[in-house]
Amino acid sequence: MAAVNFTSGERLNIYRRMFLLNRSFHFIVQRLEELGQTDIINTRDLRDMLGLTQEVQLEINTLLLNQLDSAENDDWAQFGKVRIALEKRLKTPLPTQRRK
Repeated sequence: MAAVNFTSGERLNIYRRMFLLNRSFHFIVQRLEELGQTDIINTRDLRDMLGLTQEVQLEINTLLLNQLDSAENDDWAQFGKVRIALEKRLKTPLPTQRRK
């Protein structure tokens, strides 16, 4: 699958949403652990719920990061060409002017 091209603004929104999503998972894990300190949920069920929650979080992250990694690497290669051309231009001596 070809990488999707994202603008800077689109990347900002994607990374922001990923942050918010991961923060939400963090809060879910915290609340589950707090519930584990009560007698409302047994240790085995708590461990299962924590594991399932984190598995879903990691599956989502992996899916999104694979897409982003591909896009970031493609852009890095593309913009690297700009840097290479600039370095080549800077290393090339300026032509000498002829005197009349």
